Amino acid sequence: MNLPVKKPEPNIKWFLDVITGKIVSSRPPFAELFLDYEIAATIGKDYLGLDWVHPLNDKETQKTYWGNNIEVYYRLGYDYIRVSGGINFPGKNRLANDTADLSKGKRGWSEEGTGVISSWEDFEKYPWPSLDEVDLWHYEYASQKVPDGMGVFVCPTSGFLEVPKEALLGYENLSYLLYDEPELVKSVFDRVGELIYGFYEKLIGLPNLVGFFQGDDMGFKNSTLISPDALREYVLPWHKKLAKLAHDNNLVYMLHACGNIESVMDDLINDVKIDAKHSFEDEAISVIDSKKKYGDKIGLLGGIDVDKLCRLPEDKLRKYIRNVLEVCMPGGRYALGSGNTVANYIPVKNYLIMLEEGINWG
Repeated sequence: MNLPVKKPEPNIKWFLDVITGKIVSSRPPFAELFLDYEIAATIGKDYLGLDWVHPLNDKETQKTYWGNNIEVYYRLGYDYIRVSGGINFPGKNRLANDTADLSKGKRGWSEEGTGVISSWEDFEKYPWPSLDEVDLWHYEYASQKVPDGMGVFVCPTSGFLEVPKEALLGYENLSYLLYDEPELVKSVFDRVGELIYGFYEKLIGLPNLVGFFQGDDMGFKNSTLISPDALREYVLPWHKKLAKLAHDNNLVYMLHACGNIESVMDDLINDVKIDAKHSFEDEAISVIDSKKKYGDKIGLLGGIDVDKLCRLPEDKLRKYIRNVLEVCMPGGRYALGSGNTVANYIPVKNYLIMLEEGINWG
């Protein structure tokens, strides 16, 4: 199967106008949080003939990597690239063998028990990152290298809930501390929030910057991961501050949040004031249901369920994608993409089928 986009014509203004409701388009733009490294490398090598390199520490290798990465997104028909990373919170994770066809070798899993902070002593001893030491080189380089018409979204790390829950406290430990040590929890969340927000402040003014695309998984199949009230107290105020920083600088704020977060969607729309929501799972809440509820209020990104993208035969997959488009395209404010990310266990052919259906729509 060939790449479905014959002649890329990126137009970030069109993308932004569609998701913010300024125009209604007859075809959908594409949106992804990211393509897994293995997917991008396979497309770069096998479909584009690029001399793919792994991004090492030396600048020349990184320049080649970013050139390849930008070329992949450009040739696939995206109107933007998302540049991420740059601030790290050392913590616990668990490694297991990656069984995907395009294997990473090992796959990391978040700590569900007790993380590296359980007490005030741990908090004081933790090696908090310093904003004075962050390196913005890859942001500065990549943002200057995008082709004409492409924009840049940024995201320095995982989210205001994810970092405390996964890297620092551990999910089970956080659940206890919310009741036993709420002041410690608040201090951890606020320190993380200050660092993430401060990093974003450093990114204002990058060439071709059009918005923030922050990830922060807050739910699972049936509910939020912590109570809605806890999210309102510890997490959502930081998203609100970040959305305001974006809007004050004429940028958009797009949020990737997995799971069923229906109990705080009104908060995200009316108080945080997100411009668009990404990540949908049919067994939690589908993009179709979200379109009916929120499609006139915010942009909706992606929604092609990852399980179906992995496992449906071609005829059923095409029918499923067309059904999503039939519901989500009327009225605008929709961009086509996976329900989460283009993970390395998604067959490349199926991913390209999704893009092909988007190209042929309308």
